[in-house]
Amino acid sequence: MNTPQQQMLLDLKPEQPPTLENFVVGANAELVARLRGLRETSSYEAIYVWGAPGGGKSHLLAAAAEAARGRRPTTFLRGAEVGAELTPTSGSLLVIDDVQGLGAEAQIALFRAFNAARFLGLALLLAGNEPPLRLDLREDLRTRIGQTLIYEIQSLSDDEKAAALRRHAIERGMLMDPGVVHYLLRHGRRDLPSLMAVLNHLDRASLEQKRPPTLPLLRELMQTSLDLDKE
Repeated sequence: MNTPQQQMLLDLKPEQPPTLENFVVGANAELVARLRGLRETSSYEAIYVWGAPGGGKSHLLAAAAEAARGRRPTTFLRGAEVGAELTPTSGSLLVIDDVQGLGAEAQIALFRAFNAARFLGLALLLAGNEPPLRLDLREDLRTRIGQTLIYEIQSLSDDEKAAALRRHAIERGMLMDPGVVHYLLRHGRRDLPSLMAVLNHLDRASLEQKRPPTLPLLRELMQTSLDLDKE
């Protein structure tokens, strides 16, 4: 049976729902501005976002879909969830994450949605793990995706990650050892959501154990996590 500390480490999940406001923009300001524009029913843009895992694609798509709800009909699906039919309504926003997971019938459905977009006033927001020409999809769909506005997610610098982690700690009210952020950047996972998740669990462990969120406590937590990975 897992101890409370082990369970805490096994459940590394972001605590805040994704929004455009809590995305750390870095060099992605133009992309975020485009996504804000999708809230408007007058926007008929088609946008494709790609980049390495952990860069924030899924965060941005979920945030853009949530921002648009209440202003225009919005459908948010992952590629593997798309079936043989997509029936977007006039003026709606269709958001599909992980397009590389589209099945054969789903690819046809998305191609038809592209064809109908101009007549329906439909906006499209798609994301995948590769640039359009390298996607393992049917040629006509790859071509259509290649004609969208294409954005590669730009990675944050270590200084930007450090600033985001310090701001996150302040928002949680953590009186954190200054060495914690430096240690996390050197020894933790490289993507910001994972780094923030570790910081969140450090905060919870600090409260549960009635110990300050210092570097020794962080080392203990990360070592426990490594031991669990080996089991």
